Amino acid sequence: MPDMLEVIIDSIRVHLMAPQRVVVLKQINTERYLTIWVGPYEAEAITVALQEVEMVRPLTHDLLKNIFSAFNARVIRVEIVNVQGNIFYGNIVAETDGREMHIDSRPSDAIAIAVRAHVPILVHKNVMDEAGMTPDQDLPETSAPAKREPSPPLSDEASDRLSVFKDFIDKLDIDDPDKDKPDSNTT
Repeated sequence: MPDMLEVIIDSIRVHLMAPQRVVVLKQINTERYLTIWVGPYEAEAITVALQEVEMVRPLTHDLLKNIFSAFNARVIRVEIVNVQGNIFYGNIVAETDGREMHIDSRPSDAIAIAVRAHVPILVHKNVMDEAGMTPDQDLPETSAPAKREPSPPLSDEASDRLSVFKDFIDKLDIDDPDKDKPDSNTT
């Protein structure tokens, strides 16, 4: 597996404007990251396993792990093997009777299984080269700050409209903010 790189789960992040989550994988021994969008249920399944929360009944990924065990198959690793556009492809790699099986899987499901089975998560070098990020290298180069152009002068009409705000601000007594507050000792 010389073309495979081991990663760990760095974090699971929530997109504040959409019901999507992202799993952030960090390459071992370097500051290179791979982010994969996952659904909220898959993110929850990964999070529950990472936090070792005991559920009363098995969740779907627990069930799958139990099925592997029932058929004397041992999950040995999961792999993220390809990316096309924004779609990642993965495998759950299991061993049974001395034979290695590669089971096609969404990476989010494979990661949820890996966390439960305590097995390595591997990413193909080409996937990491194409979709991985190194924070220092991926930041746009910055040049000297752009010079700020002075604002054009206000028209007489705009100045008249803003004068209402100027009058209001001029009337504020900001030296003594407690001046108009009622005394808390009087009732």
